[in-house]
Amino acid sequence: MIRVFIVDDHPVVIEGIHALLQHEKDIEWAGQAMNAQSCLGFFVNNTADVVLMDISMPGMEGVELCAVMKEKYPGVMILGLSSFNQGLYIKKMMEHGASGYILKNSSREELIKAIHAVQSGEIYFSGETGQALQEYQKSSMTELPVLSSREKEILGLIAEGYTNPQIAEKIFLSSFTVDSHRKNLLAKLGVKNTASLIRLAVERKLI
Repeated sequence: MIRVFIVDDHPVVIEGIHALLQHEKDIEWAGQAMNAQSCLGFFVNNTADVVLMDISMPGMEGVELCAVMKEKYPGVMILGLSSFNQGLYIKKMMEHGASGYILKNSSREELIKAIHAVQSGEIYFSGETGQALQEYQKSSMTELPVLSSREKEILGLIAEGYTNPQIAEKIFLSSFTVDSHRKNLLAKLGVKNTASLIRLAVERKLI
């Protein structure tokens, strides 16, 4: 029997996964927690084989909890479970000891396959997450162009949510000049929109 524990701050997710797994003959429901503290408290006197771990929770987040769990209970396999299909999150979970990463919209079959895989000592990614990680690692290896101090300043303000006119007023430039800088940043960093620009800037620590 594979004893499965889940830590997630959304009761509907816990209930849904419990419903998906409850009729599996070789899977036993070990328990659940809605935050890191409750999870760690459970493992003081109990155990499980596989922990399905959300990465975004109040207080201690999944990445940090994953590291703590692997240090305290190295034999417990961690399977990242998230709505975020971004390479940076996946990479962080794997670096902190997770054995796999799947999305919350995965099918029942994929969830069961992932649980069996990590319990067997394998690394498991759902198709989408594996691709996202590969793309992130590929982009991380690409050397970015050097940004001027003005470009970095404007990039930081864009990330903070300022509009072109607000940036122009803040740093005493015309809106036309700020718009030109924004377009140059998009072209320079090879992204198509502001959301992608901000994500790249965060991932590559440009801001």
